[in-house]
Order: sequence, then C-alpha cells, then structure tokens
Amino acid sequence: MRKSLGLLSLCILSAAIASYVTWIQIRPNEHYLPDLRSQLVLNQGQPGDKGNLLGIQPELFAADYQSPERLRLKFAAYLNKARIEGLLNSKTIVVLPEHTGTWLVASGETPEVYQAASVSDAMLWLAAGNPLQLAYALLNAKGQDRLADALFRMKAEQMAHDYQAIFGSLAKEYGVTLVAGSIVLPAPMVRNGVLQVSDGPLYNVSQVFASDGTALGQPQRKVVPIIDEQGFTAASPASALKVVDTPAGRLGVLICADSWLPENYAALAGQHVDLLAVPAFLTGNGNWSKPWGGYNGAATPTDVDIKPGELTEGQAWQRMAMAGRINQGGAQAGITVFMRGQLWDLGSDGQSLVASRGQHALATEGHGARLINLWL
Repeated sequence: MRKSLGLLSLCILSAAIASYVTWIQIRPNEHYLPDLRSQLVLNQGQPGDKGNLLGIQPELFAADYQSPERLRLKFAAYLNKARIEGLLNSKTIVVLPEHTGTWLVASGETPEVYQAASVSDAMLWLAAGNPLQLAYALLNAKGQDRLADALFRMKAEQMAHDYQAIFGSLAKEYGVTLVAGSIVLPAPMVRNGVLQVSDGPLYNVSQVFASDGTALGQPQRKVVPIIDEQGFTAASPASALKVVDTPAGRLGVLICADSWLPENYAALAGQHVDLLAVPAFLTGNGNWSKPWGGYNGAATPTDVDIKPGELTEGQAWQRMAMAGRINQGGAQAGITVFMRGQLWDLGSDGQSLVASRGQHALATEGHGARLINLWL
C-alpha cells in the first residue's frame, strides 16, 4: 500500500512538474487592438530654423509591453501624427516620459503578467515564469528589494537591446533626436554607440538617441530616486549630470524628481546648457489636483520653505520643478513630459508642460495620447 501511495505521489509530482515546465514555455501573442490615436494639444511659438522640443505624453497599458513590436507601433503612430502636423525636422528633440523603457521587463512573458491586478502580482507571475534565470539573478542581486533587483537584472540584456532597437530606430526613421524616457538597468554604459549593461547596481537612466539611431552620450542616471525606487535603484551624484550636443543646442536631462533640486541646475549651468528635458512619472490617478505631500523621499530643496499640503501636486510641480527653475541653469527652454494610462494598479497623472523665458504653459487634460510642442 505504501509503495502504491509513493508511486502515486511521484506520478502526481511528475505531472505537476511537467505541467509547470509546459506553462513557462507558453508565450502566446494574444490579439490586442491598441489605441494609436493622439492629438496636438499644445503648440507654443512659431516654426523656424532653430528646431523644437516635442513631448509625447502617451497613454500606455500593460498589454503594450507584451512585445517590443507593440510598444514601437504605438510610438511610431504618435510620431506619424507629429509628422502630419509639421512638427518634425532635423533639429527636433522628442522627449518621452520616465519609465517608458522600464516596463520592457515584462516583455515576452505569460498572459498572467499582463492580466495581473497589481504590479506586485505581475512581478510574482514574472518570477514564476523564469525560475532558473531568477535563481541566478538572486545570487547577484544588490538592492534591498532583492526580488525587484533580480527581476530587472535577469532581463537587463534583453531590455537594453529592445530599448535601443525601439527608440534608436524611431529616432533614425523620423530623423530626430530622441530622449527615450527612462529605463532601469544595471550600471549601463554606451560603447561605440551601443547601450550595454554590466553587473553593477541598478540605476534609473535616460538615454538620448541621435538621428542615426546610435546612443548619444552616456546614460543619464537619476540623482534622487523616490521612495518607491530606493529599494532597488541606486542614486547618482549631481556631478555626474552631463549635457549632450544636439542639432538644436546643448541638452540636459533631469529625470523626474531631479528637476526639483537647485544643485542639479547648477551642475548643468556650468556646462552651458541650452535646453532641458524632464521625463516624469506621477503615480496615482487624480494626484495632480490633490494636496502636495512632500518630496517622497527625495532630497529636499534648500531654497524653498513650503510645507506639505500648502500646494496641490500640480502647483508644486509648476513652482518648484523645471517650470519654476529653468532660469537657474541658464537654459533657454525646457519640457516636462508625463506618462499617462494604467499600468496595472499604478495609475498615472500629471500635465505635461513647456517653459521658456520665465513662462510656462500646461497641456490640457483629457483622455488619449497628447503631443506638446515648443518652437525654439
């Protein structure tokens, strides 16, 4: 009897293992009809020969990250709209929001990842679908949040490849300079125009791509990760901020919370920055109009004395971030671009904006992807 029960248990275990192995190998390309529409909602200045800053505020969902092809399709559609509107030229700088590339970590996974109700659940499904790769990555994880660190680390090489393949090719196809939002990668670097990863700490970085599709300069690392990022991404010193030369002028990139700190503008001012790009992400639906809650773990600016609750989130962004600080760095113009849509349970908010000569203008609120343009 015991022998029979043992044999039965072994058979059940073998069947379970076989089913699991079969499941983790299934990566169906489910039918998905993306909304490729966008509209031009802000167009400041007059067309000229100096170029323009063009922000793409996309509307993204988890299913958009099922494959690199899907994500590229969306941004190609937005750029096609910009071309129709006459917004693209050899001096155009296109700016995408923070974390546009980060969620490539979910690319090529099982349907459960995209159908999950929360980011936490999606990450657990991602882990379950890659047991061997995850085990190896856990051995090399460096962050306090070892699971998040390991998940990004195990997909890093493919993510870096897909990020450049998508956004480098779009920059080349449309003949523009493209600030490709940001992506989380382990100590990335550019070698011979190609974005590569290493085994160092994870950083939230933004890469600029030139109109020939190559990576321009080195990845710009985020200086002040917010609380939600601190468990698995490292901070970079302000001294590491570097401007890059573009056809429209010398460009500095400040990732989201980095645009709140005066020392970051001072670092760029010393490099004679002309233009500022701020890829941003504001978690939570409706947070733009809610009371501002403070700096979310980032370093507090030393030149303001505003207590949480005195302003709305939107007012704080306009007063204490790029729109209110652009003159501090000597830049002539800047743009802040938020991501919108619904990525699992994260939610999103924020009104993208342009700024020049001490003035700024906000994109109007509404559903769908939006284009925000400033002629230089």
